[in-house]
Amino acid sequence: MIQKDNRYKKIGIMGGTFDPIHYGHLIASKWAKENFELDKVIFIPAGVPPHKKEREVLSAEHRYFMTLLATIDEPDFDVSTIEIDRQGPSYTIDTIKELQAYYKDIQIFFITGADAILEIHTWRNYEELIKSCYFIVATREGYDTKELYKRIEKLDQKFGKRIFHMKIPPVGISSTELRNRIQQGKTVKYLIPPMVEEYIKKKHLY
Repeated sequence: MIQKDNRYKKIGIMGGTFDPIHYGHLIASKWAKENFELDKVIFIPAGVPPHKKEREVLSAEHRYFMTLLATIDEPDFDVSTIEIDRQGPSYTIDTIKELQAYYKDIQIFFITGADAILEIHTWRNYEELIKSCYFIVATREGYDTKELYKRIEKLDQKFGKRIFHMKIPPVGISSTELRNRIQQGKTVKYLIPPMVEEYIKKKHLY
């Protein structure tokens, strides 16, 4: 667990499989920290991702080290093994509860993408989750927000203002595309941090 600091009042959470982590994750986290005046952003690699059953996910150890390398030079970013250390699937509601019990009087802002909000009803105990933290939904410039805004409006009517939209630069990167490029022997330079790229090469991942 990240060391406690009583100065922290607003903490951002960037959860994900990070298979691999890329600049899209980092940009969304940095933008969220600045726009919402967060004290820190904690990256939480999923242990056993419940929504990734259709394919084999890289080991938690590799994904953790890649996330650590990607954030090592950013003092506002930390990496937690809270979900990796937990047995069984990584459910966000369990993580939020554990963080709230540990940090006590803080506001938690969960940073995510539009797809997560559009499918939030499929998440475990999603109503309790929305009541437990705030959501920052990052979309790239040019993204069609019509359906997203409809969904946010419905959730706002039910839960109050818990979900906020944030636009980020149009960085069209996905972990799936990166894995495919690596498997095809294509470059991923400028798409992922250099130390992550070097780690992937050294460990012969993907």
